[in-house]
Amino acid sequence: MAHVLVVGGGIAGDTLALLLERQGWQVTVAEIAPGPRPGGQTVDLRGDSREVLAETGLLPQALDCLVPQRGAAWIDADERRLAEMPVEAFDGRGYVSREELLRTDLARIIHEAAGPGVTHRFGETVDALEDTPTGVRARFRGGAEQEFDLVVGADGAHSRVRALRFGPEERYRKPLGLAHAWFTLTEQPGTPRVDGWFLTHNAPGRRSVEARPGHPGQQEIGLTFAADTLPPRGDREARFALLERTFADVGWRAAEFLAAARQAPDFALDTFDQIHVPRWSDGRVVLLGDSAWCASPLSGLGTALALRGAAELATALRAAGAPDDTGRLPAALADFERAMRPRAASAQQLPPGRVASMAPKTALGIRVNALVMRALQSKAARPLVNRAFAATEHGRATATAETAPETSAT
Repeated sequence: MAHVLVVGGGIAGDTLALLLERQGWQVTVAEIAPGPRPGGQTVDLRGDSREVLAETGLLPQALDCLVPQRGAAWIDADERRLAEMPVEAFDGRGYVSREELLRTDLARIIHEAAGPGVTHRFGETVDALEDTPTGVRARFRGGAEQEFDLVVGADGAHSRVRALRFGPEERYRKPLGLAHAWFTLTEQPGTPRVDGWFLTHNAPGRRSVEARPGHPGQQEIGLTFAADTLPPRGDREARFALLERTFADVGWRAAEFLAAARQAPDFALDTFDQIHVPRWSDGRVVLLGDSAWCASPLSGLGTALALRGAAELATALRAAGAPDDTGRLPAALADFERAMRPRAASAQQLPPGRVASMAPKTALGIRVNALVMRALQSKAARPLVNRAFAATEHGRATATAETAPETSAT
């Protein structure tokens, strides 16, 4: 039986593992986290996300986990509304959709769907990849070595596989000038409720404080600010200190969120980057998901691209006769890239002003952003916006600030 190593057990990696197992592969998933990775905020079920989940038979389970949504609202420090966009706007194709679930629930659904042909090795990654006449020999961080017919790097924007096979991250990383922290807040007596609304408070200096619905009794929190680089991922104290300095004078619930961040088990922090890799495969090694084409959370398409990419790769391998015949694997990987690259390239073309709308620089910019959000919903503008949504709906969702960590970002 042909054996594939998938490095990274996020949405892309686990979806591919599920699909390839169904096609007859033996699958090993190496995930550096000690278990299935929690955290991340909401993802919607439009476009490719819905289509791929329907194809895998997992859509009903996803629909059972929807988080009630009323819409998005932009507020001042006293929680007065500057603008709002209910879920009904643009026939449900607006900033927040009717059908959204937490990334942690989607990841769990996909992970639990795997059968006995998938083996997960948690707390593990690869330290070396060496071509052999018949495959790729992987040396794991724990010291074991094993040969595989195919190796897939689905280990996120900071991909270990990409660094080993294609070179250092700085060759491919395009920072967008923002960083984002996200975590889950457990409500206590007296915690202000969001009542189904995605609330955003912008402060001058490209700073944004966000709260949105989570599981009952929880809220999903985001802190966005201007940055191209961050303290080392292993230095949690330096990262918390950076947040506390950055948001020290921001109002609304910023002080509450800063205190909660230190207690959150799923706290994560990363920059908003894009990844541009000229070629996604080398021999029998291929990149998938954010490791190949990260469009950044600003695109709102990370999960949709991860799901569609996994489906396209599985389709290309099956068309090449794998797993029964692995001789055409390099050609199959090239076919996968030809099918998927246009989607990824399109997703990386962020709308003009996307960074500024996420985190305006000045008080005037904050007021203008609210004005734009209201104007988009006017009777005069609505037909134009609806046509724009319709033109891009297939395979795409709107630019919700979805965050789906594929690798540890703390």
